[in-house]
Amino acid sequence: MTPDERFARLGLSLPPAPKPMGVYKPCLRVHLFLYVSGHGTVKDDGSRIIGKVGVDMDADEAKLAARQVGLAILSTIKANLGSLNRIKRVIKVLGMVNATPDFERHPYVINGCSELFAAVWGEENGVGVRSAVGMGSLPENIPVEIEAVFELAS
Repeated sequence: MTPDERFARLGLSLPPAPKPMGVYKPCLRVHLFLYVSGHGTVKDDGSRIIGKVGVDMDADEAKLAARQVGLAILSTIKANLGSLNRIKRVIKVLGMVNATPDFERHPYVINGCSELFAAVWGEENGVGVRSAVGMGSLPENIPVEIEAVFELAS
C-alpha cells in the first residue's frame, strides 16, 4: 500500500497548508531531502489550537494537538510535492511543547505526530530520529510546534 493509500484509510482530513508567518519557506527541497519548517496546530478551518500544556490542556489533548501538527506537515508536503508517495522516509522530527515547567511528558505529546507518520509511511520508513523538548512559550500560544526532515523517493 502506498503512503497516500494508507493516509486515506486513516479517515483523517488535511487542514489547509499553512502560510509562513515570517520570512521563511514552509519547506525546502535540497537534493534528496525535504526540510519542513516548524508547523503549528492548524485545524481544518484554518484556525489554531491554542493553549499551554499543564494549564489549558492535559497530555492527551496535547498529543492530539501534535497529531494535528503532523496533519499540517502532511498538507504542506502534498501542496508542494503533490503526493505523500514522493517521500521515501522520515529522517528527523523535532517537537517543541509549550508547557509548564513541571510538565515532563514531552515525548508522549510528540508521539501524536510520530504515530501519524508511522501509520502513513509504515514502521520502517515512518519512524526516524527525534527530539521532544519543552518550551516556555511558542508563537501565538500554540501548544506544539514540529519541524521535520524527510528523504525523497528517487
